[in-house]
Amino acid sequence: MASDLSKYRNIGIFAHVDAGKTTTTERILKLTGKIHKTGEVHEGESTMDFMDQEAERGITIQSAATTCAWKGHRLNVIDTPGHVDFTIEVYRSLKVLDGGIGVFCGSGGVEPQSETNWRYANESEVSRLIYVNKLDRMGADFYRVVKQVEDVLAATPLVMVLPIGIEDEFKGVVDLLTRKAWYWPDEKDPENYSIEEPPAEMADQIEEWREKLVETAVEQDDDLMEKYLEGEEPSVDDLKKCIRKGTLELAFFPTYCGSSFKNKGLQLILDAVVDYLPDPTQVDPQPEVDLEGNETGKVATVDINGPLRALAFKIMDDRFGALTFVRIYSGEVRKGDTILNTFTGKTERVGRMVEMHANDRNELDYAHAGDIIAIVGMKDTQTGHTLCDPKNAATLEPMVFPDPVISIAIAPKDKGAAEKLGIALGKMIKEDPSFRVETDQDSGETIMKGMGELHLDIKVDILKRTHNVDVVVGEPQVAYRETITQRVEDSYTHKKQSGGSGQFGRIDYIIEPGEPGSGFTFESTVTGGTVPREFWPAVEGGFKKMMNKGVLAGFPLLDVKVNLFDGAFHAVDSSAIAFELAAMGGYRQSIPKAGPQLLEPIMKVDVFTPEDNVGDVIGDLNRRRGMIKSQDAGATGVRIKADVPLSEMFGYIGSLRTMTSGRGQFSMEFLQYSPCPRNVSDEVIKEVKEREADKK
Repeated sequence: MASDLSKYRNIGIFAHVDAGKTTTTERILKLTGKIHKTGEVHEGESTMDFMDQEAERGITIQSAATTCAWKGHRLNVIDTPGHVDFTIEVYRSLKVLDGGIGVFCGSGGVEPQSETNWRYANESEVSRLIYVNKLDRMGADFYRVVKQVEDVLAATPLVMVLPIGIEDEFKGVVDLLTRKAWYWPDEKDPENYSIEEPPAEMADQIEEWREKLVETAVEQDDDLMEKYLEGEEPSVDDLKKCIRKGTLELAFFPTYCGSSFKNKGLQLILDAVVDYLPDPTQVDPQPEVDLEGNETGKVATVDINGPLRALAFKIMDDRFGALTFVRIYSGEVRKGDTILNTFTGKTERVGRMVEMHANDRNELDYAHAGDIIAIVGMKDTQTGHTLCDPKNAATLEPMVFPDPVISIAIAPKDKGAAEKLGIALGKMIKEDPSFRVETDQDSGETIMKGMGELHLDIKVDILKRTHNVDVVVGEPQVAYRETITQRVEDSYTHKKQSGGSGQFGRIDYIIEPGEPGSGFTFESTVTGGTVPREFWPAVEGGFKKMMNKGVLAGFPLLDVKVNLFDGAFHAVDSSAIAFELAAMGGYRQSIPKAGPQLLEPIMKVDVFTPEDNVGDVIGDLNRRRGMIKSQDAGATGVRIKADVPLSEMFGYIGSLRTMTSGRGQFSMEFLQYSPCPRNVSDEVIKEVKEREADKK
């Protein structure tokens, strides 16, 4: 084990669907000597995508982690999914990475999903390189993509290489630092290349771009900048130092190009990973929080001699049992150690540790700060849990997962599958925190909830293939919410006399709409002890319990503020339970008077369409009650951003493909809950009532 952390690089490769991210990872593994026969995604046999669904859909669902070496450095590579329904995976991977490579398609450019991933990476402050792939494709244009990175992502690309030729003529790249051309004559063999003088006709272009590169880089060092302004050319080594500093500070992003499929351009990217991306000690350390979730002011500095701090960032079930992928931030862990999970408060013993290569593994006895490893057979650990030294406990900042916005009911096809279904769902929930499952109390149906149609489609698929459970799938249901629009002042008395001690509690309260996003807030302004202080939590609890079921159609109630201002109690007959029941009665009595209203989830939709179809796409979004926010014409088409109710977006991908002859793309993410128009609200309430009646 190399334990010199300056020789470690933990990197992720992230991109839009079909930008060639998995192929790029494949080629990196081949170059670094990890694979002998390269898998092809479009033949459905790449090494990183080992789930059946991935091989078939040609998309990466799980971010597999693998370790390889380049020029004496150890690279831990995490391949992340690009599809919007799996951004949770991207988010999780970003938390444990130190640097990244953003892959863009040479013809598609900066697509909607790459923008979301880029924003996530900005929020996580991850340094990254940009790699413009697929320059051998029709319509590829390196310079256009560079401009899109500036315009769409508002980022500063630092162009490090220029392409020689384009589309069918793409032969190699010019390294601007050394002014040398790299050629790869055999597209099957990346290691067969030559370094020569660049084509004479590119001389002016090379000087123009090299000047831009040097001017941007020397801004990182005042002395060099002064010398440069006085006409002194900085050395390549000095430039590299400046580029490294600027990359670590996110001032710019070194930008490369090539064709992974044709094995051209990858060595320079690997060199850049080593030269410019941070080692684990150069990244802002993870803040530690205490067991209540308050920041302690301490941070988990990457240090082999520190106390053990590790984050479980992915759970995966494979043919060898449950694997918990762990990034170790500080300290070390040995086989047989006992470690504490601060979320569950339980300790677990480290039985076996492995280092992953896609789905092969090497057994380890020891791992330390900076490593990404998998632990086999952990019982209660879930994604986002912190593992630490039981004698020196702390929690790393917990990961926050968005609430699901769409649900479907599923039922096993036959009686025998019911038990298998329960076990399978249990495993799937562990693997993906954005996926939830609950049982409808009234109907006994199993409800799956997730981040979008594709997300749930794939879950049904996994049930079928991985777990051999066939299910019948119901119509997708939207997660509506309810709220109130008016202030109501009211009073409710709960009293019950039944021999012996009775129950008595009276509350006077105000119910009013809360701030959007506030959920449920409660305050008591009772004075003079008319409702003793010890009963206030019971009143709050009673109202809170009822918030799960609104009065219109039984959806959870949001953004309500309750103020308890007066009441009465009886010395003998009053109890916490009496006041809790009073609050529950008050809720049923007053919410219907408070102008209840249905809220629906609104999605932020980002559509990419060829120019000829813009009118159709906008007309269609308007019919779906969408609010068009912006439209930007790019070189390859138009991007339309709109806010659209989720209920109107079912099956959208089909309509979009029909309207755009298969060229349109879209991504969507949850934005907010907004009031439903009257006609929609009436329709939803009617449907819910009918479903209730059917169940009876």
